[in-house]
Parts: sequence; structure tokens; C-alpha cells
Amino acid sequence: MPYLVRDGLFIGNIGDAAEILQNGSSEITHILSLLSSASISFFTEWRSSISIPAKEIRKVFVGGSGSGSGSEDDAVDSSKKAIAPNKLLCSLEYAGKDLKMVRMAVPLRDMESENLLDYLDVCLDYIDESRKEGSILVHCFAGVSRSAAIITAYLMKTEQLSQEDALESLRQSCEFVCPNDGFLEQLKMFEEMGFKVDPASPIYKRFRLKVLGELYNRGEKIDSSKFGADPGVPLEVVSSEVAESPNGEAKSTLAYRCKKCRRVVALKDNVVSHIPGEGETSFEWQKRRSGNPFNKFDEHECSSIFVEPLRWMTIVEEGGMEGKLSCAHCEARLGYFNWSGIQCSCGSWITPAFQIHKSRVDISTV
Repeated sequence: MPYLVRDGLFIGNIGDAAEILQNGSSEITHILSLLSSASISFFTEWRSSISIPAKEIRKVFVGGSGSGSGSEDDAVDSSKKAIAPNKLLCSLEYAGKDLKMVRMAVPLRDMESENLLDYLDVCLDYIDESRKEGSILVHCFAGVSRSAAIITAYLMKTEQLSQEDALESLRQSCEFVCPNDGFLEQLKMFEEMGFKVDPASPIYKRFRLKVLGELYNRGEKIDSSKFGADPGVPLEVVSSEVAESPNGEAKSTLAYRCKKCRRVVALKDNVVSHIPGEGETSFEWQKRRSGNPFNKFDEHECSSIFVEPLRWMTIVEEGGMEGKLSCAHCEARLGYFNWSGIQCSCGSWITPAFQIHKSRVDISTV
């Protein structure tokens, strides 16, 4: 039996969803299913086997195009998300015995390494719209972790609650909910970003790098669409990196240029900040103790900057694990990269690391 969390918002498990799809509900008009891809397929086959009709509305892919009755706007820019391009973000359908119910399915595994952040926007928007039109059941397999994480994020955003307070509020309605530790860490990031997923935030940039590093360590090829735009290509600088100020004029930004040929190799927005370490003391046996890697640091203490992987880094795109980073124009050495990490001169350990030495670049504005 689903538990009422707020007016028009219920939490439950896969059995609750199956019961509603099979027999209907006088209360629930929408369903949000958070299941692994395999469970989504099994659930679909089960529904077909007992002749519960369904009609697809649309599918939304990351970095791909929407299908069904969706528009081009259904596609999600993969360059701003850590999940793989062309991966299914969600699917919507009319469901239930009379096709009056709307159901969204989101492929999400209950694993600490799973990327929750990049699914939050689509899930929270759907919950909000569903409550305006009726009421919604948010469910996963057991109703303990995935559904609890999404509803906790929803309460955080709509009621401006901390992660801890939102989860405690949810437990007053359903005492056994328990998002896994990885989800809790990401919800804390969500809180620190001001209850939104901000791709420009240093918190998100560190998270995105961590996800890419985990993909690399699992032996998966990193698609170049996950890399940042090459700031040395004029068209990309103008269209992607230089924003407009409120009065309509182009807003300047800091740029790092190769000292030898003056090519732009990184912009301020490409820099991934970190907490400064403890200098030489960090090279003792406690080498990797670097504190919270998602906070800002005083960049002037470090002899290098660390950036996201960029499209001019051909050696990275070709699958190298570590190596020199050279200017794409004059081939002057700029720094070094290592998917397993590099220790900054300040002592912090950065993983994965794409390092540009400050002595090899000049700083200007574009």
C-alpha cells in the first residue's frame, strides 16, 4: 500500500504500481517508475502478459533525439551531463486498464556509484506537473532507496529543506526509507548547489569528472561528446563560452593561452577547483588526504590549474591513461594528465587529473 507523503504525492514499491496499473486507482493519476533497465523491461513484459494496455507518448535520450510524439526539445545536451550520450533518460506512456494514467519510467539502478544528479531535473519536473494535474506515485523496486532519494530531493527543492531535514520529514510518512550512501552524497551536493543541478558549479564539475573517471576505470570508452568544447576554436568560444551581459554586450572571461603561440587552451569555466592541501606534508604516508574535493580553493597557492577534459586533448580522446598535454597548435608542452590522479603542488590529490602548468600559459581575457 502506498504511503502519502504530501497532498498528491505517494511513495511505494513495484507491487503498489502493479496493483494500480491492473485495477486502477481513484486517487493516483500519474506514476514515476525508478527501476533498472532490466526491471523496466520485465515490468513491461508482465503488463503485456496480462493485457494491460499502454500507449507511448515519447522517449527522451541524452544527446539524442526524442521519439514518439516528442519534439526536438526532448533531446538533452549530453555535454552538460555525466551520463552517456544516447542513453535513455526517461520514457512516458499512457497506461492502466483505461489508458487514463500517465507513467514515466526512468532507468536508475540502486547502486552507490549510480548517477542520480543528472536524472533529478526530469524527475522533479514530472512530479511537480503530476501534482498540478492530479496525484503521483513514486516507486522503485522496494520503495526504500531510489524513490526515497527522488522524493527527498523534491522536498528539498520545494520546501527549501536540508538533505537531513527532508529525509527526516519523509520518514515521518514512511519510516523505513533509506537512500544508499552514494545517493545521500549527491543529495548533499544538490543542497550545496542551491537545490538545482548547475553544470557550471565547481561541485558539479568535480562530480562529473568523478563519474567519467569511474567509467574509464570500468574499461568503458569515453565519448568525446563528454569533453568540454575547444576554447581555441573561435566559433565555439563565441557561441558556447562567451555569455551576454544584461545590457546585451558580450561578457569577457579569463582565458589561459599557450605562452609559445598564444592559442587559447582553457577558459575560466573549464577550471575545476579543489581544496588546497598541506604542501610538502601531504607527501607523507597520508598522501591522499585531501578533504572535500568539491569545494573551492585559493588557486594562487598552486603551480598548476586543473581543467575538465577538452576536445583539443587528442591523446585523451584516443584512450591514453596518462601522458603529456601539448598545445594543439604548436605542440608546446602544457602539462600532464592521468586518469588515476595527480598530486597538486599544494598537496591535494586530484582524480582524474588534467593539469596545465601556470608557467606554460599566460592569462588574458576573451
